[in-house]
Amino acid sequence: MRFQRALLGLGCGLALISALYAFQKPFRVYESFERQDDIPLPPDYQEKSEWVFARLMYPSHPDAILGGGMFGRNRGFFGGYRRNADWREGGTSWTQDYPRADRHFAAAVRRLTRIHVRSVEQPVNPDDLDDFYNWPWLNAGEMGDWQLTDPQVKVLREFLLRGGFLMLDDFWGPEEYARFDETMKKVFPEHPVVEMPNNDAIFHVVYDLDDRYQVPGQWGLSPYNPQFQRRAAGTVAHWYGIYDDKGRVMVAISFNSDIGDSWEWADDPRYPEKYSALGIRIGVNYVVYAMSH
Repeated sequence: MRFQRALLGLGCGLALISALYAFQKPFRVYESFERQDDIPLPPDYQEKSEWVFARLMYPSHPDAILGGGMFGRNRGFFGGYRRNADWREGGTSWTQDYPRADRHFAAAVRRLTRIHVRSVEQPVNPDDLDDFYNWPWLNAGEMGDWQLTDPQVKVLREFLLRGGFLMLDDFWGPEEYARFDETMKKVFPEHPVVEMPNNDAIFHVVYDLDDRYQVPGQWGLSPYNPQFQRRAAGTVAHWYGIYDDKGRVMVAISFNSDIGDSWEWADDPRYPEKYSALGIRIGVNYVVYAMSH
């Protein structure tokens, strides 16, 4: 019954969202940080739909150097970004897990709900005012790496206050949290980041998710991985949120977990199923909550 009530609440919102599709920016594939942009496009990638996985594009923080891998695109010899990398063309922090995680999760939402989902993602640039507000659900990862400009801060704030939803993920320990918070406090100086309680509707709108646990990235499973110490720096998972004045979750934040990797590696038998099972259910709840609240 709970899921049926949530679906009933989608009606008006979906009608309004559908009316926007004629004005949305065409799909394109950007360079991926993990060199995943060469995966085949689904045959129905141009199909119009009710819901699209939109990924927030953002400029990287100058103090953030993401390790892992010696010869990644837009990296120096031992990892980290070349300073001349243009985030607007991809290959920087915002493309971590992209587009494999995006497409795996879109497929999961198709299978687990009755929402009409597009099979491919949509990167969204906050500098593009003619397009940004067309995508009411946004995801972003590597939040210890973002640093929005002042105009981008204003755009994101307006987007969220208008009813948009933002899911933030995959940042670990106090240093990465401090870089995340530097931008987040500019977006909402008056709305604090708080721990979302177990009884919040966001954890029960489809699945009951009282029993949540840390979701490690694929890199965090082996102590031989160069990034394993990143998981050690964030030993406790937190499910944070930012609420508007009416109690709606505007921003859902998974700190010290990597939900994006749980989607990205969901089809890999080397990645434990229990992490993808939780990560996908969390994402499904966030999508349905955003469309019905």
